[in-house]
Amino acid sequence: MLAQLNKTIDLYDNISYNKTMKVTALIPDDLVSDVKQLTQGKNITESLIKALSEWVAIQRIKSLNTKVAKKPLIFLDGFSASAARKINRQ
Repeated sequence: MLAQLNKTIDLYDNISYNKTMKVTALIPDDLVSDVKQLTQGKNITESLIKALSEWVAIQRIKSLNTKVAKKPLIFLDGFSASAARKINRQ
């Protein structure tokens, strides 16, 4: 029983301390209100997670677009998107 309790405690420690960060930030009230309204989060935490996740995704796309613009993708002769889709759907 004690070993199972220790596993539960370890799992809780892992989730609460290694995968999340408690942050104190000074953010203007009107910005927080806008984020809450636009993200439709249940609370401030969920709203900020949604907004920050979207921002990070957009930044990653921008970075990828910059890389592709500098070094465009090169396809083999005879490449066909429709043929590739057919293969992927098999």
